[in-house]
Amino acid sequence: MTAAQTLADTTPIPRRRVVSWALWDWGSAAFNAVVTSFVFSTYLASGAFVDPAVVTAGGDALVAAKADNATVISTALTIAGLLIALLAPVLGQRSDGSGRRRLWLAINTGLVVLAMAAMVFVAPAPGYLVFGAALLAVGNIFFEFASVSYNAMLVQVSTPKTIGKVSGFGWGLGYVGGIVLLLLLLVAFLQSFGVEGRGGLLAVPTGTEGGAWDVRWAIVVSAAWFAVFAVPVLLAVPELPATAARARVGLWRSYRLLGSTIAKLWRTNRQVLMFLLASAVFRDGLAAVFTFGAIIAAQVFGFTPSMVIYFAVGANLVAGIGTFVGGWLDDRLGAKTIIVGSLVGLVVAAFAVLAIGTSTNLFWVFGLALALFVGPIQSASRSFLARVTPPGREGEIFGLYATTGRAVSFLAPGLFTLFVTATNDTRYGIIGIALVLLAGLMLMLPVKGVQRSID
Repeated sequence: MTAAQTLADTTPIPRRRVVSWALWDWGSAAFNAVVTSFVFSTYLASGAFVDPAVVTAGGDALVAAKADNATVISTALTIAGLLIALLAPVLGQRSDGSGRRRLWLAINTGLVVLAMAAMVFVAPAPGYLVFGAALLAVGNIFFEFASVSYNAMLVQVSTPKTIGKVSGFGWGLGYVGGIVLLLLLLVAFLQSFGVEGRGGLLAVPTGTEGGAWDVRWAIVVSAAWFAVFAVPVLLAVPELPATAARARVGLWRSYRLLGSTIAKLWRTNRQVLMFLLASAVFRDGLAAVFTFGAIIAAQVFGFTPSMVIYFAVGANLVAGIGTFVGGWLDDRLGAKTIIVGSLVGLVVAAFAVLAIGTSTNLFWVFGLALALFVGPIQSASRSFLARVTPPGREGEIFGLYATTGRAVSFLAPGLFTLFVTATNDTRYGIIGIALVLLAGLMLMLPVKGVQRSID
C-alpha cells in the first residue's frame, strides 16, 4: 500500500480506505451516545448512588443528595476538561511527523474501551459513585485524544473535492451507528417488556435491587462494539512517514512551539483564530442541545426513560440524514455556508421549542429539527479546519481545536442553569442554549469562507 496522501494530492482515494476510516465514527457512538449522553451518565445521576435511607425518606434530603452526586460527576468532568485543554494540542503536535499517528489512535481508543469495560464494576451503591465518575472522566480524556488523531487523518482519506463529503459521511455514520446500537441495547437489556425487575429480551436484573445489570451489560456490549469498529481504520489507512522536519522535542519545547504557532496565526492569519473562537462557542451550544435535550424532554414534556431513548434514536436518525446531505453540499457551497445556515436553523428551532408550551407532538417536530442541524455544523467545522491546515500539522491544529472547545465549555451549561434558576422552570434553559448558538453565529459571520493555508 502506498504512503498516505495529503490534501495537496488529488489522486482518488480507494473507497475501502474511506469506509474503514468512517467506521471509527460508527463505533464511537458507543461512547458518545451510550456512555456520555443517554445511559451511563444518566445511571450515575440516578438515585442508585444515594443512601437507601435517604431515598426512602425522599423530599428535600433526596434532592440534596442527588445534587451532591451531580457535583461529584461535574467535578470529575471539569478536571478531565482541563487536562484535555492543556494536553490535546501538544500531544497532537508531538504525533505530527512522527510516523505514529495511527499508533496513538490505537492506544487512545484502546484506553477508552478499557475504561468502558471497567464500568461493569460500577455497582448501584453510593460507594461506587467516585469510581464511576473517575471512569467517565478517564474515558472523556482519552476519547478526545483519540479524536485529535482521527480528525487529523481526514486529509489522508479525502481530496480537495471530496473532503466535505468524506467528513459528512463519517459523522453521519456515527449517528447511524448510535441508532443501531441504542436499539440493540434497548431490545436486549433496557426495555422492560412488562416484566418487573427484568430488562430486555435477555431478562437481565434491573434496578438497584437487581444490581442494575441492564445498564452494566449494556456498557460492556458498547465497549466491544467500539473495539470491533475501531480496527478497520488501523488496518486500511496507511501511516504517514516520519519526517525529520517535525522531529520529536521535549514537553516544554512542545508548549513553546504551540505558542509560536498561535503567535504566527495572530500576525499572519487571524481569520483562523477567529474561526477557532467562533467554533468553540457554537460547539458548546451544540453539545448542550444533546446534553440538556433529554432533561427538557423529561421534565417539561413528560417523557419517560424509554421515551427518551426513542427520542434519542429519532434525533440520531435525523442528525445522520442532515449530516450526509450537509457533507454533500459542503463541497459545493463551502463549509462556512453550511455552518452559518445550520446555526440559523438551530436558533429558530430553539426558540420554537420555547414557544410551544407543553405539546409533546410539537416537541417531537422542533426537537428533531434541532437535531437536523447539529451534524452538518460538526462535519463542516472539521472539513473547514482540515482545508487550511498545512500537511504534517494536522495533529497540532486539531489539538488546538479541541483545546479552544474546552476553554469555553462552561458557557451553555452556565447560561442554562442561570435561566432555569431565575425562572424556576426548566423550559427557559433553552434560552441560554439559543444565546450561545446565536453568539457563535455572530462570531462566525466575519470569518472568510475561503481561507489561505495557515503557513
